[in-house]
Amino acid sequence: MDVSSIALQGLAQADAQLETAAARIAAVGANSPDGATLDVVNLGAEMVGLMSARTLFSANLATLKTADQVQKSLVDLTA
Repeated sequence: MDVSSIALQGLAQADAQLETAAARIAAVGANSPDGATLDVVNLGAEMVGLMSARTLFSANLATLKTADQVQKSLVDLTA
């Protein structure tokens, strides 16, 4: 397995985590139509999930960029 495919799997995993957290946040709002009794603990935990997904996206994109730069350098060296 090469680095790019691992990074792409990481991006897919981050996307799934983002979707899950967003769905849970939407469900909390749907369970409380007046908005007065939102579960703060759940919202806090889901915000941590969103921040974690953002970090996963950033790390995997940086990996893809680095792999691309290495590949370009190798092409330049062989040319």
